[in-house]
This record gives sequence, structure tokens and C-alpha cells, in this order.
Amino acid sequence: MVHLRQVLAATLSAAMLLMGLGGAPAKAAPAPAVQLGIVVYADHARLGTGSASVGSTVFGGDRLSTEPSGSVQVRAGAARLLLASSSVATLSQDDASPIAVLTSGTATFSTANAKAFVLHFATATIRPNTDEPTVGQVSAMGAKEFVVKSTRGSLLVTVAGESRVVAEGTAYHVILDPTPEAAAAAASPAGAPGPSGPPVSAGTSKFVWYAVGVVAIVTAFAIHEALESPDRP
Repeated sequence: MVHLRQVLAATLSAAMLLMGLGGAPAKAAPAPAVQLGIVVYADHARLGTGSASVGSTVFGGDRLSTEPSGSVQVRAGAARLLLASSSVATLSQDDASPIAVLTSGTATFSTANAKAFVLHFATATIRPNTDEPTVGQVSAMGAKEFVVKSTRGSLLVTVAGESRVVAEGTAYHVILDPTPEAAAAAASPAGAPGPSGPPVSAGTSKFVWYAVGVVAIVTAFAIHEALESPDRP
């Protein structure tokens, strides 16, 4: 009888323990956050909910933002990312490259090879087109519009599997999911041709773009120096 009571007590204790745990098996601890880079310059900028400062570690999923008078620069492997004033971006990583998802404002990036960095805006992906040193810039103009510039090297812009090259020294205004009117305007004789031909209509493309000018070489040099010079953090 004493042995039976001991067995029943042990069984009851085990059942109560399972009930306290919700009856679910123990889960493995979450994987540690991936370190993506280091803040090398910060002025009126935030990392997550706190202030960004030089030397702060940036992890996957971290949100970077700048005030109207601020800027922040991050070194991530063979790339650097500079957010201008009133900008917001979230950083992460895929199998090969650090990634920044630009929500608003302007992001300038400098890379040493084609796999060093990828920038996303809405449904568009912007990355270096070659392994040559590259400096590119993306400015959000609305929820589905942006301006992309290449001031050194060339960039590859991809939307829904369709890619186009932005040559060095050129800039384009890109409209995603264009209306029929926007597509017709892009395809008209007055529309500016892209590097691989004139923009196509909304029926066959998820975006149209217009040339918006030539980027001066001096500008490219200045941006490159700002991102790469060892004399500036």
C-alpha cells in the first residue's frame, strides 16, 4: 500500500509539472543575433530605441534612423552604409550579403565587390553590378518611387525578376507598379531611354524609369571619399 501511494504521488507530481509548463516540450533557445557591422559615425541618429554612437554594434534586425539634422554611417564587412537626414533603414543578412531595407530618406553605400551589400526599397533590389569598387545612392520619393544614382561603378536594379543596369555617372527616377498613364508617358518619344532601351509598359514590366541627369565625377569622388577615407570615421 505504501509503495502504491508513492507511485501515485510521483505520477501526480509529474502531471502537475506538465500542466504548469502548458503540456508542451521544452523549446530550444533562440539563435543569437547576427552581428552585421559597427557604427563608425553618428550625429543625431538612433539605433533601435537608443542613441547611436561610434563603436555601437549593429545586429540583424536593428533599425537605424536619423533626425532632420542627423546622419549615421555603418561599416559592414566590405561595405559601408551612410544614412542621410530623416532616413530610416533596417539591417539584416541573407546567405551572402548584409542587407538594408530603406523605408524613407536617402541611403548611400560603398562596396568592394558584388556580394558586399544589397539595398532593398519596396519591391526593388539594388546591388553592385560588378566586383569593381562601387558607390550608389537611393532616395525614397514615395511609397513606390525612388531615385537611384551610381557615382562609381554600375548598379543592378531588380524588380520581380526583371533587371536593369544603372551605368556609372547616371541617375534614374524609378516608378514601381506604374499606372497605365505613367507607363504610356515613359514609352512615349519624349520619355528618356534607359541603358538597355526605352522603358516598357506596365503590361510587361513592374516598373518604369526616367533618366534624371548625369552625376558629376566630382560628386562621385566626394561621396567615395566620405565613405572610404581613413581620415573620417
